[in-house]
Amino acid sequence: MADQLPLFEEGKRPINTLPVYRVTLVREGQLPSYNQQIRCSADASRMLATYLADVDREHFVVLMLDQKNHVIGLHTVSMGSLTTSIVHPREVFKAAILANAATILCGHNHPSGDTQPSQEDRAITHRLADAGKLLGINVVDHIIIGSAGRYFSFADEGLLGAR
Repeated sequence: MADQLPLFEEGKRPINTLPVYRVTLVREGQLPSYNQQIRCSADASRMLATYLADVDREHFVVLMLDQKNHVIGLHTVSMGSLTTSIVHPREVFKAAILANAATILCGHNHPSGDTQPSQEDRAITHRLADAGKLLGINVVDHIIIGSAGRYFSFADEGLLGAR
């Protein structure tokens, strides 16, 4: 051990610098809500529909939940185009990890109003469920918000773990 180079050599100035980071989660605002606990897909869909009302393109969001399904917060992962939104597991779980979420509930809107999931919706749901298992953060549902109060729940349809 004595023959290892010390971090700072006596009498010499460092040539490089090492960046030091601090990771924080920043609250951007608040969303009015009657219920802070998600008991079913209808509870989550109402919360998501309130947040996604009047948006003109796809938004992919994550509700971060504690172990009793109380909502810790909501994070917008991606804002896309009229028909698509780019979603990567790294971005989905980043805020959940920082918020110490036990579980997450994913949601996005279909501006067309049609709630049927696309092949891409199905694929990203399975990918996120797999990533959640690896991280120890369970994905409890993925809800698609349509028009006139309609929604689609992957959990309700038994598609969350199915392939």
